Amino acid sequence: MNILVTGSNGQLGSEIKDIAASYKNFRFFFMDLPALDICNSSQLAVFIAKNKIDTVINCAAYTAVDAAEENVVIAEQVNGAGVLNLVNALAKVKGKLIHISTDYVFDGNGFLPYQESDKTNPIGVYGKTKRNGELAVINGNIDGIVIRTSWLYSAYGTNFVKTMQRLGTERKELDVIYDQLGTPTNASDLAKTCLDILGYNKEININAKGNVYHYSNEGVASWYDFAKAIMELGKIECEVRPIETKDYPTAAKRPHFSVLNKAKIKNDFEIEIPYWRASLARCISKLNQE
Repeated sequence: MNILVTGSNGQLGSEIKDIAASYKNFRFFFMDLPALDICNSSQLAVFIAKNKIDTVINCAAYTAVDAAEENVVIAEQVNGAGVLNLVNALAKVKGKLIHISTDYVFDGNGFLPYQESDKTNPIGVYGKTKRNGELAVINGNIDGIVIRTSWLYSAYGTNFVKTMQRLGTERKELDVIYDQLGTPTNASDLAKTCLDILGYNKEININAKGNVYHYSNEGVASWYDFAKAIMELGKIECEVRPIETKDYPTAAKRPHFSVLNKAKIKNDFEIEIPYWRASLARCISKLNQE
């Protein structure tokens, strides 16, 4: 299987690189800007045909949630039109697609973990453009699935864990929002899940039982809980204080509740998901070794 990983220099792509050697039957092509742009449909189609790509894991995305409110066109090009380019290119070669999406397709007004079938209602530009990308996959004539995830972090790239570690060493106290609930997700766990899905049962389509799945680590936390755990596990002496969303205004609204129900992905692909604090401990241990 020839697998193209787009956006390969980001958090998830970097984690896939780390474990790629363990999957002997997969041949990987790791690509990112400027070498390959999913917004360039002709370049994309040529690359896929030339390298006999039969599977794409799309990690490419415009993820600057607040900046997206002003950069609507760019966000839509990457998160919406770029995904359609992938779908069209893969349709020509009867290829597979795993497309990574987000909890931000929901409005966050719920109180039960979101199921794949729940109504989407994004409240910001980022979420709306990511939903457009989902629809490109759902309506496309390919063997493709969408995996929605939440609060992604990694030993690579820029993310909440690394920001909290840096601020925690620079300051004696930090104010962090406690009234937004979700689940942190270690990108290394999601990377393994993507590859395990591709190797699960090669006789059937990956979308045989549905084309949308939810994946995060297990458990529930607020950003405050997440930050407290980062300081505790990293042995950083910084007092973390809880504040409300209204005390930390941002350009884009965030969902207040975005816990994802993961029963479907666990059942369909026989996947075990680690608890969020256990995965966080692994990431911090890795960062401390660098």
